[in-house]
Amino acid sequence: MLKLSLKKNNNHTNNKEKSNNENVNINDPPVVENKNNLLYLNFSFFKIDPKWRWLNEIGKEEAIKEFANLLEIANTKMKVIPYSTIGLREDADFMLWMITESIEKMQTLASKIYLTILGKYIEPSQIYLSCSRKSVYSSQQKPGFEKDVVPLRYNIVYPFVKSREWYLLPFEKRKKMMDEHIAIGRKFPNIRLNTSYSFGLDDQDFMLAFETDDLKGFQDLIIQLRETKVSRYIVKDTPMIVCIHKKIEQIIKSLG
Repeated sequence: MLKLSLKKNNNHTNNKEKSNNENVNINDPPVVENKNNLLYLNFSFFKIDPKWRWLNEIGKEEAIKEFANLLEIANTKMKVIPYSTIGLREDADFMLWMITESIEKMQTLASKIYLTILGKYIEPSQIYLSCSRKSVYSSQQKPGFEKDVVPLRYNIVYPFVKSREWYLLPFEKRKKMMDEHIAIGRKFPNIRLNTSYSFGLDDQDFMLAFETDDLKGFQDLIIQLRETKVSRYIVKDTPMIVCIHKKIEQIIKSLG
């Protein structure tokens, strides 16, 4: 079974001694002190190779156990939440939402994933990277990923880009429009907002992830937000990907 090592090893022996110790991974990333409680978010979408469906059932069962064990270990070092998108998108079958204080941990997990049996049959179709920041428009808003809460049934994930004209507007004018935007969001208390920032990290400005148990309610929210003044400055808010939270064992079994 694969072992996931995501913390710095403090053994000061030389590389030769380390290589003789199978429990030490000399390639582990160093631990960086997280003074600002900064969190990085990674939304990794994967597509299954059709050849997976030809694998015998014994091989699939072993692959399921191996992959589930990997995520279980990973969740002791970071937060990894699995979602199914099978049948909802042509370009992705499942998504792993990673939340951690270190992007190096994300890389370590991705590397371990590709060493598994299932890892030989999957390809990433989209990967979005972002991080946490305090909102300049509302000090009362705290994203769901910073709270100790159980994932809701659905998570609608999408990149979000505003025009350069938006950022050139006076702050007070932007804040007035955002106040309207935020007020509409508060009319839907059962929808959990997860806003994160991608400036300088990825192609989009923000990553949005709306958790809900009611897709109709989410649709109502989006329709109302389309009518706000802020929407005039939105350049991109697609692809809008509906993800269903399930146990990883269920997700892999559903792949065929």
